[in-house]
Amino acid sequence: MVSRQSFLGIERSVTQRRWVERMSPAQTQVATDIAQRLGIHDSLARILAGRGVSADDAEAFLDPTLRALMPDPRTVTDLQRAAGRIAKAVQDREPVAIFGDYDVDGASSAALLARYVRFFGIEPEIHIPDRVFEGYGPNVAAIRRLAERASLIVTVDCGTNSAEVFAEAQTDGSDIVVIDHHQVGGALPEVVAVVNPNRDDDLSGLGNLCAAGVVFMTLVDVSRQLREEGVSPLPDLLQLLDIVALATVCDVVALTGLNRALVTKGTVVARHMSNPGLAALARVASVGEPLNPFHFGYLIGPRINAGGRIGDAALGARLLCEDDAQKALEIAGELDRLNRERQVIETEMVAQARAEAEADAMDGGWPAVIVTTSDNWHPGIVGLIAARLREHTRRPSFAIAFGANGLGTGSGRSIPGFDLGRLVREAVNAGHLVKGGGHAMAAGITVAQEKLGGLRRFFEEHGNDAVRTLVEAETLAIDSALSARAASLDMIEELQHAGPYGAGNPEPVFALPNHRVRSSKIVGNGHLKVSLQSADNARLDAIAFRAADTDLGKCLAEAREPIHLAGTLSINHWNGRKTPQMRIVDVAVPV
Repeated sequence: MVSRQSFLGIERSVTQRRWVERMSPAQTQVATDIAQRLGIHDSLARILAGRGVSADDAEAFLDPTLRALMPDPRTVTDLQRAAGRIAKAVQDREPVAIFGDYDVDGASSAALLARYVRFFGIEPEIHIPDRVFEGYGPNVAAIRRLAERASLIVTVDCGTNSAEVFAEAQTDGSDIVVIDHHQVGGALPEVVAVVNPNRDDDLSGLGNLCAAGVVFMTLVDVSRQLREEGVSPLPDLLQLLDIVALATVCDVVALTGLNRALVTKGTVVARHMSNPGLAALARVASVGEPLNPFHFGYLIGPRINAGGRIGDAALGARLLCEDDAQKALEIAGELDRLNRERQVIETEMVAQARAEAEADAMDGGWPAVIVTTSDNWHPGIVGLIAARLREHTRRPSFAIAFGANGLGTGSGRSIPGFDLGRLVREAVNAGHLVKGGGHAMAAGITVAQEKLGGLRRFFEEHGNDAVRTLVEAETLAIDSALSARAASLDMIEELQHAGPYGAGNPEPVFALPNHRVRSSKIVGNGHLKVSLQSADNARLDAIAFRAADTDLGKCLAEAREPIHLAGTLSINHWNGRKTPQMRIVDVAVPV
C-alpha cells in the first residue's frame, strides 16, 4: 500500500495522529469532473470523490432513493416464508407476540412490527427482556409464557442463535418467526422462518441492515402478499421510516446503499413529528431545530437506551408504539430522568475506570488491551465505560462488572483494524472466559474472578504487536482545508447533500490552518467551547466534546500562537439564529 503524503506536513498531532489527505491523487481529477458536471461546491465534490463516488454516479449518490436502492425483499433467504406467516396472522386476526431487545434497534424493530399489525386491529404483546435478570435474547420462561397467549411469536433483533431455547420451550401450537441481523453462531433454530441477511446461505448482500431495516423489508413483502389477497387498505410503510432511520443510526451500521436511503427518507418523515413518541423525546431533549441523524444518535437514542440500561427495558418500545401525546410525554420524561441518572453513574464509573487504567499503565504506556473491573459497577453501563476508555487510551478496552457470585459481565470496544470479537473467541477457546462473543468493534464477555489475571496476560500476549502497530500508524483523514471565513452556512448546508454521515460514510473533516484561539471556556460535562480567528480576522465558534482534561483540551486552552485545527462542520441553532460551528477533533502545532 502506497503511503499517503502528510497533510500540512503534520506527522504527529496533539492526539498522536498523522494527518493525511483523504483523496488519492487519482481522485483529484474525479472531484474536478464532479464539480463541473453538477455545478456544486469544490469541497462537496472532493468529499464525494474521496469516498469513491465516480462522476457518473455522483448525481444519484446525492439523492438516495428507495426505488433505486432497495432490492426485491425476497432476495433475503426465508423472508417470503416469514412474510406469509405474518400475513396469515393478519388475515385471521391471530394473537401475536413480539420478543425484542433492550437497545434502540430492538425497541424500534418491536414498535415497527407492532404498529403494522395494530393497523389491522391486532394488539400484540411485546416482551423486552431485562438486561440484568434475563440477558440478551429469548429465554425459555418468556417464550413459554408468550406461547400461552399467542399463536405467532416474532423475535426481532434476536433469535438467530436461540435454537436450544426454542427447542426446550416446546411451543406446540405457536409458530415462531425470527427476524434478526446478528452473526450466526451455530445451528439455526427449527422455526417457521429465520430472516437474517447474515445467514451463511443468504445472497442478498444486505448484511449491513440493522434489525429494523430487516423488519421493514419483511413488512414490504407482507403488504405485497396481502395486496395479492385483495386486502385493503394497507399501512403506509413509508410513514414508519422515522423508526427505521432512528434504529439505523443508533445501531451504527454502515450508512451506505439502502441504509442511506432509509435514513434520508426516514429523517424527512421524522421532521413531521407524526410519531408521538419521537416528538416527545425531541421535546424533552430540547431539540430546537429540524431532526437530523445527529439527534437520533446523540440525543434521542441514549434516552431510549437508558431504560434498557438502568430502568424498565420496555419503556423504549412502549414509547415508540404510543399514540397518545400526553402518555408519550410522560414516558419520555421518565426516560429523560433515567438518562440523567445514567450520566451520573457513567461519570463516576468512567473516573474509576480511568484511574485504574492509568495505574496499570506500564512505564508511562498503555497495555495493548485495557481491562478494568469493579464489584460496584452497574452491568448496564459497562459498554459505555469501555467506549470512553477506548477514546481516552486509543486502545481496545474492556469494563467488567463483577457480581456477588464471582462472575463478571463485561463489554469491550475496539479500535479500527483490530478484531476484538476474534480475540474474545480465542480467549473462550483457551479457557480464560466462561463465554464471550461479538464482532470486530465490540464484544461481550463473562469471566470468573479467579481467571482475570490469566485473561489480562492472554489479551496482552495476543494483542500487543497488532495493537501497537495500529496505534503507531493511526491517521486522521482530512477532506479539505479552509478558513473560518469560508465555513459559511451555504457551504455547510450543501455538504449535507452527501450525507447522512456515520459509519461507512464518515463526516467530512476539514483543516483550519494557522488559526488563533481567541477564547475558551468549559461548558457542560467537560466540553471546551472556543472562538477561532483566521488571519483575515474572521471568527468561527467551535467546541471540543469531553476534552477539558485531555491533551487536546489543554492545547486549546493554552494556545497563544496560531495552530492547525481539524474538525467537522455543522449549523448551530440557537434562539432562532443559525450560525456555523466546528466540532474540533484534533489540533497540531504548525511545522
